Amino acid sequence: MSVAGLKKQFYKASQLVSEKVGGAEGTKLDDDFKEMEKKVDVTSKAVVEVLARTIEYLQPNPASRAKLTMLNTVSKIRGQVKNPGYPQSEGLLGECMIRHGKELGGESNFGDALLDAGESMKRLAEVKDSLDIEVKQNFIDPLQNLCDKDLKEIQHHLKKLEGRRLDFDYKKKRQGRIPDEELRQAMEKFEESKEVAETSMHNLLETDIEQVSQLSALVDAQLDYHRQAVQILDELADKLKRRMREGSSRPRREYKPKPREAFELGEPEQPNGGFPCATAPKVTGSSSFRSSDKPIRTPSRSMRSMAEGAALLGGSGEQGWGAASAPPAAGQVEARTLRPPPAPLDQPSCKALYDFEPENDGELGFREGDIITLTNQIDENWAPSWLLRGEAWMSWLRRATWPPSQSRAD
Repeated sequence: MSVAGLKKQFYKASQLVSEKVGGAEGTKLDDDFKEMEKKVDVTSKAVVEVLARTIEYLQPNPASRAKLTMLNTVSKIRGQVKNPGYPQSEGLLGECMIRHGKELGGESNFGDALLDAGESMKRLAEVKDSLDIEVKQNFIDPLQNLCDKDLKEIQHHLKKLEGRRLDFDYKKKRQGRIPDEELRQAMEKFEESKEVAETSMHNLLETDIEQVSQLSALVDAQLDYHRQAVQILDELADKLKRRMREGSSRPRREYKPKPREAFELGEPEQPNGGFPCATAPKVTGSSSFRSSDKPIRTPSRSMRSMAEGAALLGGSGEQGWGAASAPPAAGQVEARTLRPPPAPLDQPSCKALYDFEPENDGELGFREGDIITLTNQIDENWAPSWLLRGEAWMSWLRRATWPPSQSRAD
């Protein structure tokens, strides 16, 4: 910056301080100019805010607007011509309806209605995109150009006018110390800037019919959009009413429940792990069996193990039935054949591993797999005679196991 320029900046700053702090008065502008300046200022604010609100009207979601702005910026950097469009709410609603309508299928009245409504909503979204493009071309872009050029130029002229006024007022107060030629040049520049600013403001205010035409273009675009929207919605309403009539006239299907399958419940096991009670034939006599209808109570596993341990014998024949056994009374033998249920818990028993044919009176005959239960004993030294018949019988007695069937003898 030259010395003259520095001096001019100093004069402006000094005059501004004297007016703001010292209360000095500067050159007054005429009332017509001030009124014109006020109107231009209001016009500028109106155009800026109307632009912002129009964009919000067309694209109400701020997050989507921000995302779209970012994508447009990236597209410009990459040199892409086609930019992604704004996701219209009607389009999103239509996609949702179509997706769920397809899931419900053609047999559902509601599904078919959703498909019809979804297609109409997508058509509305296309019409809304056309509205966006038309409003942008005929309303937003002209107003944006007004802000970027005409209003910006007027603000530049007003700012330049204020600077020259400060320079002229500084030199006018120091008349005599400032050369007259320099004072005259300052006054001419001030008058020139005032005239340029006044002309630009006048042209803007006198040509405001252009802004009216732009506003008319906005309204025409909205009318066209709403006409198409009404047509689309009328068609959709007719389709839905027709579907309602068809659905009402269609005979309603009655619900017929399927027959229930028979479900047989088996005998539940006892809570302690045993089997349910069962009846078994009763067999009595020295060498024959007799039936009985009395049910036998089934022991649990733990108690069954105790009975099995009490039935097992160890050692030689002299020790016989062991400490837990009790020999039956002589001459009294009773047997009972039981199928699945085991022996009573309080009596020792054994399972036959071989067949035995009685040879003498009072002996008990049995078959392989029969269960023999001791019911009576005379004293601790007594045992039936057939119980002491050789090593084969003792081997059977030592390997006795818990049976699937049972006999009872004494």
